[in-house]
Amino acid sequence: MTEHRFYGDLAPWWPLISPAEQYAEEAAFAATLLGDDTRTVLELGSGGGHMAVHLKKQFEITLVDLAPGMLEQSRKINPELPHHQGDMRDVRLGRTFDAVFIHDAIGYMITEDDLRRALETAAVHASKVVIIPDATTEIFEPDTDHGGVDGDDGRAARYLSWTYAGDGNTVKTDYAFLLREADAGAGTDVTVAHETHVNGLFPRDTWLRLLRQQGFKTADAVTEETSDGRTPRICFVARKTD
Repeated sequence: MTEHRFYGDLAPWWPLISPAEQYAEEAAFAATLLGDDTRTVLELGSGGGHMAVHLKKQFEITLVDLAPGMLEQSRKINPELPHHQGDMRDVRLGRTFDAVFIHDAIGYMITEDDLRRALETAAVHASKVVIIPDATTEIFEPDTDHGGVDGDDGRAARYLSWTYAGDGNTVKTDYAFLLREADAGAGTDVTVAHETHVNGLFPRDTWLRLLRQQGFKTADAVTEETSDGRTPRICFVARKTD
């Protein structure tokens, strides 16, 4: 996967670009999919820990992410949780969990082989997996979004994202970031950054087929419950037992 400034030198801005508070509803829905019979959870592609900060209230969470900068941010808000640097396609922790959870980072699996390898990692570590991708082929729509907040430390960030169809089975998102340091005067010394992210896009049947190939006997597509004004995501819940 391509290295992105978003997850590198810009990672300290993540709490202002996408505040953890905004993940509460998504995390609550993810918790219902993980279920009351789940205690230990491995989150692959955990990013800045903004889902984990909510999920840890109910589960024992272990976090894995590829980007050291994002792990550093996550440790600030989840200091009590185990953090590991690794690629979801090949990381092996040498233990098992009740469930594996993967949020939108699964989108960086661009090829079907990438996706297969990530699901293999899930199968190695747990008998249940819950995945919430940003989109499947059936529901994808071009989109624009914006956000960002002012921080208590005096810094401020704003972003604009533009998502559209890429080549083949890919989706591209262009991000523009406006970043103001704490010691900058209002409206001055704003840093501008831009980068393009490429994600893979797969139909529901491909997800279900690959999950079953990894030994998950039951694999279901579940429509997300959300109050956001957007198309609900298609989520996947798979188990090795019937």
